[in-house]
Amino acid sequence: MKLKESLEKKKFVVTSEVQAPVDEEPQELIKRLELVRGRVDGVTVPELEIEGIVGDSIKICDLLRQNRFESIYQTTTRDKSRPQLQKDLLLAHKSGVENLLVFTEDYRITGDSLQEMMFFHVDSAKLSSVLEHMRKGLTVEGNELSSKAEFVLGSGIESGWGKNVPELEMKEMEEMTKIGTGYFLTTPVFDVALFEKFMKQVNTFGVPVIAEIMILRTAGMAHFLNRHFKSGLVPDWIIKKLSSAPDKQKASIELFADIVKGLKDLCQGIHIITIGGEEKLRHYLDAAKLK
Repeated sequence: MKLKESLEKKKFVVTSEVQAPVDEEPQELIKRLELVRGRVDGVTVPELEIEGIVGDSIKICDLLRQNRFESIYQTTTRDKSRPQLQKDLLLAHKSGVENLLVFTEDYRITGDSLQEMMFFHVDSAKLSSVLEHMRKGLTVEGNELSSKAEFVLGSGIESGWGKNVPELEMKEMEEMTKIGTGYFLTTPVFDVALFEKFMKQVNTFGVPVIAEIMILRTAGMAHFLNRHFKSGLVPDWIIKKLSSAPDKQKASIELFADIVKGLKDLCQGIHIITIGGEEKLRHYLDAAKLK
């Protein structure tokens, strides 16, 4: 079943994420994913650059499609002109990609500064223009394309605000809805109670929300996220559980299953970040009773 159809039928969707390989054969990645074929509704491939080496995310999307996976091409608009964004999206379309996950900046829709607000409006207008032209079978220069192109569009949102979602973010979510966003993907969720308060505010948009979950295997990973990503992102009780557990993998799986259980009645799906642990993903899906 296509991701679009699953969303329209209000099915609880499960997507995951992989990196385009830069130091191994792509087929090795496919072998690891074969263990969950039929159990995930989509696999996201973000654009990636490590020390000047760029992974070919569109090529991996095409390879996923050839191997019966629903691929999702993830890109950003911040550093791209309209022609560059159009070029990438046309290449993705020609490779059979039907799903996009687009961030108007590195991770989230909005920010709390004037500069970030200005970037959002420039980037969302840029994205809207390119997508509108492609839907009509035109380039942004007005030239005809060989075929019309339309994607299922996902947009990232900040879900850590809890019950105090800023008015600016609400407006920007509304703007992305007008552009044609098919679903919103949140920042990582570790506190289900806080996420529930967030959902009570944004449900009015009528757009499916997919909650991102990061698989934490050790307390060290949690400390890294709190130190380098966002202070307090991972609650202390989770860190203590991972620190004291004699069986780290069992504790990690239990945490994942508990979070998923709490989310099933709050949103329309989850997006799993395995952080390189694709071969163990099936154990987490089993514990959470996902397909």
